[in-house]
Amino acid sequence: MKIFYRNVDKLIMLCLLPLLMAGCGREDTVSFSQDVRPIIDQNCIECHQAGGAGHEASGFNMETYEGLMKGTNFGPMIIAGDAEGSNMLVLMEGRADPSISMPHGQQDPIPSKDLQTIRIWIDQGAKNN
Repeated sequence: MKIFYRNVDKLIMLCLLPLLMAGCGREDTVSFSQDVRPIIDQNCIECHQAGGAGHEASGFNMETYEGLMKGTNFGPMIIAGDAEGSNMLVLMEGRADPSISMPHGQQDPIPSKDLQTIRIWIDQGAKNN
């Protein structure tokens, strides 16, 4: 009987191991309202709101989630699930021509930890959460 219980314990551990490992290495969900919105408010909103220079030049209004997802007069800026192909991140990371990199002008670059937060949010589907 002892051998039976010892084998049952091993079987239970063997079954639980994949469940325990599934939680390892998972990223937390990034929230638009709590994580992304403050980054936009600090670095982008001055120009990309109604009447701002960035809004006037491109039509990109970042005041609301809907405006952010609508993009510019020239097309979308965010492709949900594809941070690498999302133009907003291309501009923010300086992967575009320096004359159109964001933030524009004399502002400091956006910190890499903030860019990573936006990258994860986009890759997670750019949800309005």
